[in-house]
Amino acid sequence: METKRRREGLPIIHEKSCSFEGYDATSLMAETAKLRKLITKRGTLEILIPLCCTTNPVRYMKFRQTLKGFSSKTLAIRLKELQKSGVLERQAYNEIPPRVEYRLTNKGQELVESVIDLLLWMRKWSNQKNSTAFSKNVVVH
Repeated sequence: METKRRREGLPIIHEKSCSFEGYDATSLMAETAKLRKLITKRGTLEILIPLCCTTNPVRYMKFRQTLKGFSSKTLAIRLKELQKSGVLERQAYNEIPPRVEYRLTNKGQELVESVIDLLLWMRKWSNQKNSTAFSKNVVVH
């Protein structure tokens, strides 16, 4: 079964078989660990998702107002981590009061699109009668 969008470099998944031939499982697991470490930290998705909905930069104070329940310290740390990983771009202006804006990089935009694809996948399968059976070949006991 082919997806609507063909991902460059990924193998095509056929209905009766799933082959990742040519991929090293150890390398894939290491990459999975890096991804999980990046996106599962508290606040990361709450920062990224609103940024994907606009082409305008978002100011630090807008994050503070929007992200209730996050300390300034947690927000600052998370923004710095996302900037360091190349997901966010930070622009500081030499003004009083200080103005700092953030926007997604191309890398960040691709990450958010992938997260949205996962959310759509989850919604699709959570609405099915047998949501635990992901294919006709899976037997649920």
